[in-house]
Amino acid sequence: MKPLGLLTLLALAPLTLATPAVACSVAPDYRVPTNLELAEEAELVLLGRVVGEVEGADPWDRKLLVEPVQAIKGEMLEGTVSIAYAGLVPEDRPDFGILSNPYELNQAHPLSYIGGCIRYMFPRGTTALFFLDRAPDGEGWRPSGGPFSRWAEDVLDEQAPWLMLTQLYVDVAAAPESERKAMLEAERGELAAMADDPVARLIAADIARQIEGPNPTWHEVMEREMEAHRELDSAMDAVADLEASADEPHEMGQADAMEDPER
Repeated sequence: MKPLGLLTLLALAPLTLATPAVACSVAPDYRVPTNLELAEEAELVLLGRVVGEVEGADPWDRKLLVEPVQAIKGEMLEGTVSIAYAGLVPEDRPDFGILSNPYELNQAHPLSYIGGCIRYMFPRGTTALFFLDRAPDGEGWRPSGGPFSRWAEDVLDEQAPWLMLTQLYVDVAAAPESERKAMLEAERGELAAMADDPVARLIAADIARQIEGPNPTWHEVMEREMEAHRELDSAMDAVADLEASADEPHEMGQADAMEDPER
């Protein structure tokens, strides 16, 4: 998680969106899955184009309709795929039609941090990479990965960094556990050597996070966020003190000059 921004997003959530009736909360020991864990645990990883939705009685009853483009993991599906707990961006809130940052490879889509703890709104026509599990009733699919996971991120083309990483993590997850670290380290080494390629360095950094292991617990994340905010507040107070002390001699000088015009 980034050191700044998460608390702000969570605090603003009630102010920015009429959230679904079922809000999200996580236990202190909850860990957001790493990208490698996300690839390993999902039953299906599907590249698909958003084509519509099936409306429900409330926002959580909606189903997103996706046209399959490519199966990165699992069998390629035919026909339109329905995904539970997701739908289109409301027509009266086009500002929520935010696409994923193509260079963000760690945090989930910004809308994951409001309301339901997962991204559940998509602009019609976007192409995204979906990590899915089969719905309990056998009718369609549902998000895999849990709160704040990168279960659904937009990708611009076949060279998108997130798509390339996902293909790698699916391959690594399919390999024997004893071979995974070596596979990751080999790929990271090749990318890290491309010193003049900033995208390669970003991808290498995400691979390094997978080698490092599980993400911190939610309690640890919040503690880090609070500490970062305390440090920022302290820094801002220090700047304010410096500005005040810098202004003080100037104001005293003006007062002295008024008392003794010849000085």
